[in-house]
Amino acid sequence: MKLINYLLQFLFFLPLFMIFRLIGYKNSSNLGAKITSFLGPMFRKKTLILKNLNRAFPNEEIDNEKKIKKIWENYGRILSDYIYLKEFRNGTKNNYINVEGREILNSIKNKKSPVVFVSGHFNNFELMAMEIEKNDIKVAAIYRPLNNLFLNPMMENIRKKYVCKRQIKKGISGTREILKLFKNGVSIALMIDQRVSEGKKIKFFNHEAYTTTIPAQLIKKFGCDVIPVHIERNRRYHFNIKFFEPISFDKNKNIMQVTLELNKILEKMILKNPDQWIWTHNRWK
Repeated sequence: MKLINYLLQFLFFLPLFMIFRLIGYKNSSNLGAKITSFLGPMFRKKTLILKNLNRAFPNEEIDNEKKIKKIWENYGRILSDYIYLKEFRNGTKNNYINVEGREILNSIKNKKSPVVFVSGHFNNFELMAMEIEKNDIKVAAIYRPLNNLFLNPMMENIRKKYVCKRQIKKGISGTREILKLFKNGVSIALMIDQRVSEGKKIKFFNHEAYTTTIPAQLIKKFGCDVIPVHIERNRRYHFNIKFFEPISFDKNKNIMQVTLELNKILEKMILKNPDQWIWTHNRWK
């Protein structure tokens, strides 16, 4: 049954991607937002979104229905963005991207010492590794393969061609590859907001959640800096990517303490614009 569902999803998305390409960037973004805001509430994920919102904002009265609608619209825009990653990569859509902190990227490039770039699943999270690589910094991006075995090869191909050439699949074998690349001067870019079974239980919005400790491990082993990155969508079609100042952690802090601090940084990013974060991940499972 699962295989049939994956095939049906593939048969739905393939012509949709073709339509996105035909109607142009802005129209496809608007269409994607309408489709997901209509279909999204029909799925069980709505219950998970509500549960996660209540965990993150336990004492706040918010219009959940309005916020969930915005969250689903956001998903549709992210989906349509994938069809135009080539244009974002080759610079023909540079006018849609504003980058804060280019001097930080230039400094990293000149020093040639690897760092760890950390962010979350914001709009559009793929742009982080893309912008780093476009600035001639050697970088590898950690990713989680899609469950859908029909869609995943297409997505992996898009990422390797237009986002970042070095793609590392998360997991034990991926961790070994990360260490090898880092020793050879390759920086690492990863999202620290996804639940990982091999992670540690660290508080996130005051609830324990399995969290990756890869950044903390690299910090303890190599004494490297961490660069937080926040991506925000503005006026529907534009993006602001902010590279924050490098963070050097106290050597006396252990892996759990460093990871908790990184979670706190991520929380602040999410609170700035909650409807632009992906709330459908079962983060606190």
